Amino acid sequence: MPRSIWRGAISFGLVNVPVKLYSAVSKKTVRFNQLHATDHARINMKRVCSVEGEEVPFDQIVKGYEISPDRYVVIEPAELEALDPKKTRTIDIEEFVDIEQIDPLYYEHPYYLMPDTGAAKAYRLLLQALRESGKVAIARVVIRQKEYLTAIRPAGDNRDVLTMETMLFSDELIDPEQIDEYPDSDVEATEREVKMAQQLVESLSTDFDPSKYHDTYREQVLDLIERKAQGEEIAVQAAPEEPQEVPDLMAALEASLAAAKTEKKKEPSKPASKPAAKSRNGAAPKKRASSGAPKKRTKTKA
Repeated sequence: MPRSIWRGAISFGLVNVPVKLYSAVSKKTVRFNQLHATDHARINMKRVCSVEGEEVPFDQIVKGYEISPDRYVVIEPAELEALDPKKTRTIDIEEFVDIEQIDPLYYEHPYYLMPDTGAAKAYRLLLQALRESGKVAIARVVIRQKEYLTAIRPAGDNRDVLTMETMLFSDELIDPEQIDEYPDSDVEATEREVKMAQQLVESLSTDFDPSKYHDTYREQVLDLIERKAQGEEIAVQAAPEEPQEVPDLMAALEASLAAAKTEKKKEPSKPASKPAAKSRNGAAPKKRASSGAPKKRTKTKA
């Protein structure tokens, strides 16, 4: 059963809502230990001085920031402690915004906020106010000596629970125009190409069902581990990678559209349409007016 990793209160105006914080993510990454190839013994990492070549005790290690090659400014723990953000037990809401104004690139890690003892009514009040207004709360919180910018909103799957997502600060996002391959604005598609692309998008459009997507690579890795654990010999034959030619755009669109239509015909008929899906902040999409006719032992990742 998940355990809370933080306990405090959401604060907005004169209202305090005691809550517990739970991670909303359970990573399924396959992790490997580093072993000695000859005897399969675990590898231990040692802290070794790059000049003396000797192992350094932990109590003789200090923190340094490199200001130029091989030049460091040493910072003492007490100096960092004096700069720590104020340690509070409060998620301070600063403002409310429309979720459409937040680029998803800013989101970092999702959490659940659960009501603490005696907070059920105040919790429900905030959840309902956010859902009916279609707003997201922007707040700051200090967790483990680090300050985070966060977004608080109702869960988007019609569950009566608040979620909190830590966010990146604006100076942490890279401006895409700094990338050499930034798209050339002078390149334009023809009207026919655009219509063909729209038809392809429409032919592949459906309701989002996260349960039908699986980490197939992880499943293959686990299957490989199981087979080798049972003593099966695995013959590895890497397929040669051949350079792919850039196809004619219209020909590729037409072929893709034809394939999508063929696949659609194979699918069983769908049941009656479901009620309109709710937006990410949990609020139902607004109807349009009628015209008259919506982030130890060493481990490596797979």
